[in-house]
Amino acid sequence: MNRVGAAIGSFFWLLAAPGIVAVLMPWWLTGWDAREMGDGWLPVRVLGAVGFAAGAVVVIEAFGRFAIKGLGTPAPAAPTQHLVVTGLYRYLRNPMYVAVVAMIVGQAMLLGRIVLLGYAAFVALVFLAFVKGYEEPTLRRQFGADYDAYSASVPAWWPRRPKR
Repeated sequence: MNRVGAAIGSFFWLLAAPGIVAVLMPWWLTGWDAREMGDGWLPVRVLGAVGFAAGAVVVIEAFGRFAIKGLGTPAPAAPTQHLVVTGLYRYLRNPMYVAVVAMIVGQAMLLGRIVLLGYAAFVALVFLAFVKGYEEPTLRRQFGADYDAYSASVPAWWPRRPKR
């Protein structure tokens, strides 16, 4: 796959996967109707907006990185040709999944909607099951020792400084 094809595929997958999980479903659950929480909750709402925006930036950057560096998409049907280990992937193996959950939690804080915290927990469990049951074994088969070395030096879910 070339970069143009990867970019087009990544764009459509961005709309289909994170778009549905982190935007459409929260809207469906809440109508993006903010609860009245009083002025004391303003810092929580601001933090929620920052979390949502930061998550969105990470997701968009990661999708672009998959197209440009990996020559593929995050979609299982059109995976990358190269293991992506640059950018935020130096610190965390699953920044996209963490960012999508951050977007949902951010919306929960911004809107004052507890239902979104439950939804975020459900999404996190689905992501964990997908990564353990499909993604990690697939990457291990596709990239072998390179993935094993990457996996040994970069944590899956909680960032830390990479080993040198």
